[in-house]
Amino acid sequence: MLLSFRQEVETALAAALERLDLPTDDLGIEEPPEDVRAVLASSAAFRLASVVGAPPPEIAADVAAEIDVDGTDYVGSVSTQGPYVNFQPNRAYLADTLAAARAEDYGMLAPKDTSVVVEHTSANPTGPVHVGRARNPILGDAVARLLEYAGYDVDVHYYVNDAGRQVAVFTWAYETFEESDLSEEPERDRIEYDLVRYYRTGNEYLESADADAVEAAEDEIQSIMQGLESGDEEAFERVSRVVDQVLDGMTDCLARLPASFDEFVKETRFIRDGSTEEIADRLIDTDLAYEDEGAWHLDLSDRGFEKDLVFLRSDGTSLYTTRDLAHHEWKFAAYDRAVTVLGEDHKLQAAQLQAALDVLGNDTDQLRDVIYSYVNLPEGKMSTRAGTGVDLDDLLDEAIERARDAVESRLDTRIRDDELDGADVDRIAHQVGIGAVRYDIVSKQPTKPITFQWDDALDFEGQSAPYVQYAHARACGILDEAAGEFDGPDVDPEVLTDEAEEHLLRTLARFPWVIEESADELEPHAVATYTRELADAFNGFYRECPVLDPAVSPERRDARLALVVAARNGMANALDVLGIDAPDSM
Repeated sequence: MLLSFRQEVETALAAALERLDLPTDDLGIEEPPEDVRAVLASSAAFRLASVVGAPPPEIAADVAAEIDVDGTDYVGSVSTQGPYVNFQPNRAYLADTLAAARAEDYGMLAPKDTSVVVEHTSANPTGPVHVGRARNPILGDAVARLLEYAGYDVDVHYYVNDAGRQVAVFTWAYETFEESDLSEEPERDRIEYDLVRYYRTGNEYLESADADAVEAAEDEIQSIMQGLESGDEEAFERVSRVVDQVLDGMTDCLARLPASFDEFVKETRFIRDGSTEEIADRLIDTDLAYEDEGAWHLDLSDRGFEKDLVFLRSDGTSLYTTRDLAHHEWKFAAYDRAVTVLGEDHKLQAAQLQAALDVLGNDTDQLRDVIYSYVNLPEGKMSTRAGTGVDLDDLLDEAIERARDAVESRLDTRIRDDELDGADVDRIAHQVGIGAVRYDIVSKQPTKPITFQWDDALDFEGQSAPYVQYAHARACGILDEAAGEFDGPDVDPEVLTDEAEEHLLRTLARFPWVIEESADELEPHAVATYTRELADAFNGFYRECPVLDPAVSPERRDARLALVVAARNGMANALDVLGIDAPDSM
């Protein structure tokens, strides 16, 4: 309803400005500051002060007096507070919000005729997913879900680096060493944990073997790389034998989050189809390309870069960015928009890529990057574990274990352990543990580094997934208890006059707008903030407004039950945008 309300506000405000012969190019419509009592406010008076030559409060008063709300469906009143023109909705706004939010798909916007490809994770296929990269699949999956809720036609891709030196080393090691050569046992019974031992052994060999042996190994590694570059089918099959197995294991790991992909797009695809060579030729033909000791560079200094982009090595082989240029032109041909989720260490590379795409004549407005900072390791047994690093699986295992402890502790204190069996506790621990990790990571602005704290992530009363999940479970519990008592669709929203009821309805009304605004800015953390606010509003309603109390009239009981249904749907779908389960019981 807030989207419709905003459209009416914009129309009425623009008409008032036109009658006052004032510019309408920037209406300044926004959610007001906390101390301003309104659903929407206009700050246009600030901008108009220099045009009119009067103080903003005076301009706001003149504009408010000129606004005509007759004929609007939802605008109830217009007032001013200092420089702001404030807009409050009427009762029809609340009634229609209740009706809309009772639909299970509430928050999903109408389909848009726009296709979007979201590329995320894309970790090198050389072993298990490391916890340091955990933010990428969690953030990327949430961005994709958010865009789908906003009505976009979304595909999710994993770009596979199967043409670089690391993969060539992995392939050589896999073909060279036997199981008996490996000094360690797999850390888990999954294929990528088995195969990574070959990669580690190969790297140890290259660092410790005698010069002749290393030279022979390097010749074979270079042969694999050259074979890939020349499109040799045998080299591709050798590499794929390793890469595909590792990707299978990584996919199983990422499915635990969950994060899934519509397509794994291999880097070698753009070598084999000739598009990488074509990109290099087109770059060479530009005025910005120059050759230095056999290597080809692109001078990007006129675009603010101190470092030039090397796109061909002296031996004629392409680089990752050259192949990625071909990859992105393929995206531009197949999709209307492209979104890439990248760690901050790729920021320069991403900016140079965009500049090179521009040099090649592409519309770079099609491409947007979501850059994130990394997650510092949580305290606990993972941070002290011996070995080569902490894997995402370790984080998820500990999250579930800690969630189980938290859930069982709450069951003990509430004497509810007889209501849930072991399978229920397992389910809840998984939903809460994984949800806690996802929410704690996605709720922060991507560019801010995260120091993961278990106590915060699993706080049932704090800024956390468990807090929202528990509110959702509470709503489900009320509806289960009311089974057979709820008359269904015919409720009277006019009886919902308590401040807590109206506050919950106003909060629910914001959901579609939050989806639209967050999708425009690619900011799923804004949805996380809203999710917590919606849970707050529901809990306030739960405290202040008894639903099943015999003293409550049947009309008000049914209206409140309808509001519980609406809140349940809102919380479930807001959590779903973030990729978090909404438990029916906890």
